[in-house]
Amino acid sequence: MLAISDKTEFGKSAIYLLPVAGGTPRLVTRNLPSYWHGWSPDGRTVAYCGIRDQVFDIYTISVDGGEERRLTHGEGRNDGPDWSPDGAWIYFNSSRTGRMQIWRIRPDGSDVQRVTDSSYGDWFPHPSPDGKHLLVLSYDGEVFDHPRDLDVRLRLMDPEGGNARVLFELFGGQGTINVPNWSPSGEAFAFVRYWPA
Repeated sequence: MLAISDKTEFGKSAIYLLPVAGGTPRLVTRNLPSYWHGWSPDGRTVAYCGIRDQVFDIYTISVDGGEERRLTHGEGRNDGPDWSPDGAWIYFNSSRTGRMQIWRIRPDGSDVQRVTDSSYGDWFPHPSPDGKHLLVLSYDGEVFDHPRDLDVRLRLMDPEGGNARVLFELFGGQGTINVPNWSPSGEAFAFVRYWPA
């Protein structure tokens, strides 16, 4: 199955499941808007950013549908969730301390921990399949949002935020690594590179 975010007839994003071979998408989220970001390791749950009453928070929901589970509670903007490969953590970015940084939370909503405390604005964390690395999109610190037309850095670090290093800089931003992008072996990852107009 593929998970996708697409606009409904009401013009707001929802999460759908779609068979890999094609077919009719099945609506998973009824509360809108909802933006898909990651699968649980067992493939039974999706994590996403939901905007409810203008508040960005992290949610999960079973692929069978049902009630969504809210994990964060409106402390800043919370976005970009992705699971650790062992299912113990959901990593996400949050502006709860003023600058967008990487955090993690247990799938039951407990034990929120800050992962990065950098001069960058860090977005869209993606744990590697072996759990040894975290790939992050980083803007200069004064950039609050995630526009698609700025120089950004792809940084690699430990799952706890240590040993961070810049892999390379590119022109990009929104859409560069929004969703999970590691190869199954963990030896490579995919990203989108924009070219200035």
